[in-house]
Amino acid sequence: MTQDMLTSFFGWMAVLNLAFLILGGLMVMAMRDWAVKLHSRLFGLEAAVVRQAIYVWLGNYKIATFVFSVVPYLALRLV
Repeated sequence: MTQDMLTSFFGWMAVLNLAFLILGGLMVMAMRDWAVKLHSRLFGLEAAVVRQAIYVWLGNYKIATFVFSVVPYLALRLV
């Protein structure tokens, strides 16, 4: 696998992950109450716990996206 192929791979992976992150964030903002009610009933959790879990998930996904796709892409571009 060449450096150009790796750069392209990590670039597209970063684009897809960032698109999913933005889509997830927009969906949470648009349908927050519906999602909280649904997951509260599904898992028997309080609404505050569900809200916190959603934001923790988005935060972890953002960190993972940057660590595993954006940073390697930038590192390969700088080489």
